[in-house]
Amino acid sequence: MTTTTASEIHSDLQAFLRKSPHKLLIGGQWLPAASGKTFEAYDPATGEAIARVAEAAAEDVDRAVKAARAALDGPWAKMSPAERERVLHRAADLIEKHAEELAQLESLNNGKTIREAKSGDLPLSVALFRYYGGWPTKIHGETVPVSVPYYPGAKFLHYTVREPVGVVGAIIPWNFPLLMAVERLAPALACGNAVVLKPAEQTPLSALRLGELLLEAGLPEGVVNVVPGFGETAGAALAAHPDVDKITFTGSTEVGRKIIQASAGNIKKVSLELGGKSPNIVFADADLEAAAKGMFMGIFYNQGQTCSAGSRVFVERSKFEELVHALAERAKTVRQGPGLDPRTQMGPLVSEEQKRRVLGYIEAGKKEGAKLLAGGESGAGKGYFVKPTVFSEVKDGMKIAQEEIFGPVVSVMPFDSVDEVVSRANGTPYGLVAGLWTKDIKKAHQLSQRIKAGVVWINCYQFVDAAAPWGGYKQSGYGREKGQYAVDLYTQLKSVWVDLN
Repeated sequence: MTTTTASEIHSDLQAFLRKSPHKLLIGGQWLPAASGKTFEAYDPATGEAIARVAEAAAEDVDRAVKAARAALDGPWAKMSPAERERVLHRAADLIEKHAEELAQLESLNNGKTIREAKSGDLPLSVALFRYYGGWPTKIHGETVPVSVPYYPGAKFLHYTVREPVGVVGAIIPWNFPLLMAVERLAPALACGNAVVLKPAEQTPLSALRLGELLLEAGLPEGVVNVVPGFGETAGAALAAHPDVDKITFTGSTEVGRKIIQASAGNIKKVSLELGGKSPNIVFADADLEAAAKGMFMGIFYNQGQTCSAGSRVFVERSKFEELVHALAERAKTVRQGPGLDPRTQMGPLVSEEQKRRVLGYIEAGKKEGAKLLAGGESGAGKGYFVKPTVFSEVKDGMKIAQEEIFGPVVSVMPFDSVDEVVSRANGTPYGLVAGLWTKDIKKAHQLSQRIKAGVVWINCYQFVDAAAPWGGYKQSGYGREKGQYAVDLYTQLKSVWVDLN
């Protein structure tokens, strides 16, 4: 495997990395942690540290929340909706201007391929700021014709007003560090909120660079605060803070439960995007070439580290052997290496801990009797590589078919009837996404109504857009990000009565 040399790394990124140790963004100022502690950020392709970052804890979170509250009650509230729009559009322009640098930073700190960062994470981040940049002047209430049964003949003017929720705590994961930050910040800011952003401890760097760009875009001090740290300290303090009005969280279902419990103190609003164990269903009448590509992309995109990973592939029995072996053979040809190498098709997992977790699931699958067709072991090199792994002869009750692995591991299983596959597809605690592959559009629409998932892709997989809602059923969470639906998450509705009698 080859590595990208320092001379190939964007000059702006080199300058950013030299700022180590990186500080917290609180109230528009770059500050050390109150404790003075720092932690290391790593390159997953080598396991080597690339920067030190200030480690936020409860005292730092409290400072950030106070700064957000001051901004919310001060200069941010005084900005007109049109002025907020201009700030968001400038943010989009700056992300686009620095796209190469940011893509390299995502690849360097997360491990994802530079190709995926450039083609997916960065364009969508720009699109989200541009989409929500158009919203501030369009968030409005309604007049409602009212009558009061116990006051006949009385006349009232009734109208509704949408107001910001207040201080938003955003706790984001490590699989799409920049994109997830933008996905929360863009609608929250469009609605007039102030935000305390807690990036994942594995991937704090792009959130800190984004903080610099937002200040450059003209965002008032304190409107966005960035406090990297660990979940047990910074994340827990943010979720439980009595002056935070809303928490938005993406991560595991287990941690989601803790967020809900922590929010009970002041009855925070909470929106959650949690785990998935998504079914990708291929019927015999599908375009098999397209379906094979969709099966591959569904599970191996971003090293399988996506909540929407199509980790359970169901293939109608008459085409099962053909497709499962095609998927396995293609998996064997995947070129692994550092994400910054343009020849790399699959990068490393994000951390040693994640690598151990994924390999543990692979061992569990083998012990429970699943048949390994490809992969199943560490990749070459000293980084956190796991080869793309394909299992067949998987039973629905097996651990690898029920639990979210969050890695490049897929279970491929045959089915015989529509009713059977619907029951099996719905047979986990999760319900984030599903894929359906068939040329029978009637069947596709019928099944899309029976599958318990927040997103259903028909003859495609892993497609998202700033305007399309995103969120899950069951233990995959609640609330819908993106589109106009996020406006509901980041505003509260006020009802106003005016006596005209």
